[in-house]
Amino acid sequence: MNKIAEKAVAAYGGKEFWSNAKTIEAEVSAHGLAFTMKGRPAFKHAKITMDVHRPIVRLTPIGKNSQISGVLDGHDTRLEDSNGKVIAERKNARSVFPGGFGRLFHWDDLDMSYFANYAFWNYFTLPALLMREEIIWKEIGDNSLEATFPKTIPTHNPIQRFRFDPETGRLIQHDYTAEILSKLATAANVVLEHKQGAEFLYTSQRLITPRSPFGKALPGPTLIAIAVHDFHIK
Repeated sequence: MNKIAEKAVAAYGGKEFWSNAKTIEAEVSAHGLAFTMKGRPAFKHAKITMDVHRPIVRLTPIGKNSQISGVLDGHDTRLEDSNGKVIAERKNARSVFPGGFGRLFHWDDLDMSYFANYAFWNYFTLPALLMREEIIWKEIGDNSLEATFPKTIPTHNPIQRFRFDPETGRLIQHDYTAEILSKLATAANVVLEHKQGAEFLYTSQRLITPRSPFGKALPGPTLIAIAVHDFHIK
């Protein structure tokens, strides 16, 4: 790892801690224009369980039915009931985006399952992502890293930028284009707050707004606001 990545990993618990981490369990709420535009309900104290080292994530509830979970398994997604029975699934989920006119204004539970689960997995496992050899991390100045993601990892778009605090190593801003929404959906994911866990630090509040051509986070509109109520790593 380069020096910026090493400092960031150390800030969030250290290399040994994240190498040994298995699962993340979190409780989150999220709302914003991205939900409204797709006719989706906000997440209110939704439960998430994810594998730290593989893009396998379960989010409950994924929609209006409190008993239905959305599950991401690599590039595939599915819906399961409270007993774990599969009630719908979609292989190679990214292939349907951005889709036709209908998907422009409405996402079903499978659409949201793919998007929300891979996004949370990317956000919450960042220290582990910094250690992955298949992601190419390059220092680009201003205490920032540019990441080139392989096709094997579900994510917003292939090339993203992460800016860290030069003193603490904490993440300040994550820039990307949410391509499954639109090729024009450039976003700035700004970390508003961190909280301290038992052996680790985690991002507890984020605000996602459009990004200017110069990389600045615009004041609005709020595309997605994320609040993390509880966060555990096993």
